[in-house]
Amino acid sequence: MSAALTLISSMATRHLLAALAQAHAQAGAPATHLQSLGGVDAARRVQEGEAVDVVVLASDAIAKLLAAGCLRPGSVRPIADSSMAIAVRAGGTPPDVSGEAALRATLLQARRIGYSTGPSGTALLQLFEQWGLAGTLKDRLVQARPGVPVGQLVADGEAEIGFQQFSELMDVGGITMLSMPPELDIVSRFSGAVAASAAQPAAAQALLDFMASPATAALKRQHGMRPVPALH
Repeated sequence: MSAALTLISSMATRHLLAALAQAHAQAGAPATHLQSLGGVDAARRVQEGEAVDVVVLASDAIAKLLAAGCLRPGSVRPIADSSMAIAVRAGGTPPDVSGEAALRATLLQARRIGYSTGPSGTALLQLFEQWGLAGTLKDRLVQARPGVPVGQLVADGEAEIGFQQFSELMDVGGITMLSMPPELDIVSRFSGAVAASAAQPAAAQALLDFMASPATAALKRQHGMRPVPALH
């Protein structure tokens, strides 16, 4: 029997990757040992040469690791897209976030705004910059600790409103989830690649090919993400 593959990822995809790895193993492939941690720490460990077979992170982080020679050329596969959602505490009257102007007004009234260390957090800060509100909102921002969903900050009262990928918020209790205004839909793409340090590069590539295949679309939706659209 082949040795288990090792996969390192950010926290945002951990539930989906566990389900995909299990489905792959049930089809007769090697088992996968999944390590999920903060994306910055995961990328650092790969860059330092830690022996892993597969890396799944936000696409921009994968691109940087590829450019640094930490990943095998030609091995990158897009895994899933994840839209940002809004969390507010359950039980209250949801704020108006129906459009860009309404969301801006809601944020200007909020005393504490939760956001993540991941790609959705970066995108949110860029949005505030575009609005010219970065300075105004700076002292109201509460960044979730690595491994803590932003929704938990909202449920615990540490933030009035929070922003993170839908997949990270969908299982958090004590919150109500709202959609971003359609014109402000922020999508994070997660991709995978075979690590340059991979002990089993062929098996690692087979796992990634499976994770990127159309056969996994239902699992991705089940975990609050969606398949990456095919290029035409």
